[in-house]
Amino acid sequence: MTPPSEPVLSAGLAPSFDYTRSTGPVLGAFFTGLRERRLVGNRDSRGTVHLPPVEYDPHTREALTETVEVGSGDGIEGLVVAWSWVPSPTDVNPLDSPFAWVLVRFDGADTAMLLPLAADGPDAVSTGMRVHLRWSAERTGTVHDIACVVPADAAGDAAGNGDDDEAPRSHDEPVTGVVTPIGLSVTHTAGPAESEFLRAIVQGRMLGRRRSNGPEVYVPPRDYCPSDGVAMGEYVEVSDVGTVTTFGIVNVPFAGQQITPPYVTAYILLDGSDVPIQHLVLGCEASEVRMGMRVRAVWNPEEERPASMKAIAHFEPTGDPDADPATYSKHL
Repeated sequence: MTPPSEPVLSAGLAPSFDYTRSTGPVLGAFFTGLRERRLVGNRDSRGTVHLPPVEYDPHTREALTETVEVGSGDGIEGLVVAWSWVPSPTDVNPLDSPFAWVLVRFDGADTAMLLPLAADGPDAVSTGMRVHLRWSAERTGTVHDIACVVPADAAGDAAGNGDDDEAPRSHDEPVTGVVTPIGLSVTHTAGPAESEFLRAIVQGRMLGRRRSNGPEVYVPPRDYCPSDGVAMGEYVEVSDVGTVTTFGIVNVPFAGQQITPPYVTAYILLDGSDVPIQHLVLGCEASEVRMGMRVRAVWNPEEERPASMKAIAHFEPTGDPDADPATYSKHL
């Protein structure tokens, strides 16, 4: 079975998740200060004032406990010690117009913070220039409570300043955790074999490919055999019915989860294939899933099938007797 030659497929992917971490007392004091329009650092055994603060002394390795307020309110200024211009900001950058990333050593601190600098162009930025801090109008206890820094001679322009005439919110609970969105935008280009597999799965067919130097059928198909590097042979259509080889039960909820635990994700050896695929097994209690269980694909309606494994909603038990362990023992 040799499908007609067609262009390879490509698609934009944007994997993302929210990274949640506890702050501890040191960074917690720093983030709590930002929420109250204060810069809070700490001092090490040699008198160096760190901003942001560090949890342990770089010289003695002892825990640091002495906090230092570097500045508060709208009068905070500092010095640019290094910078890099960003001519074309993307949607992940903090400012919409061209800006500079700068390392700023604020007055009263001995270390520098990385912050965006709003400036008219790279000619307006220089190492050693004085800058003025601008607060965000809404502050939640993250580094984004600092909107940006601006050249000190532009500090009189209140546009964009976060001065909301709000009293410091010292009565609020201290910040104990922060949530940071993590994301990546990439374009994935499928190879010829993967493209044929994706076209087939949209049609409700499972496509594999046989090794040139052996009888094994790989699903999804490969362009080259991972065992010997030789180009793969003919395409083979396999069944959408198979056998559970190994599996795991998901009991723990997590952000973005689309199925309520407990549920099962399993490796399924499709009839006619020699490489199991991973997918969900639903349609029964999680505790009923077992090695050797016979399952079949539940396809999404044809008009709702993407060119991905999501074309199959899940697998469910067929009700047939379990497979003989000898038929799948070499595929665990």
